[in-house]
Amino acid sequence: MDKGWRVDVKREKDRERAQSRTGGKGKAGSKDDGLTPEQRRERDAKALQEKTAKKAAQAVAGGNNSGSAGGSKNKK
Repeated sequence: MDKGWRVDVKREKDRERAQSRTGGKGKAGSKDDGLTPEQRRERDAKALQEKTAKKAAQAVAGGNNSGSAGGSKNKK
């Protein structure tokens, strides 16, 4: 049981080093962007719309890489 306290000391030092590398942010710090959940939803929805519009523009331009080849299967 002599080595137990050494492990704790080493673990604590490792934590301090990791915090200094990340600027003192913990796991929860990465989500804290100063936005409310509603604002975050709006931001994400806007980004998704822009991404969808970009893909649609590429498909119209002939660069259809969406993986939906053979889309006429449902036509009768």
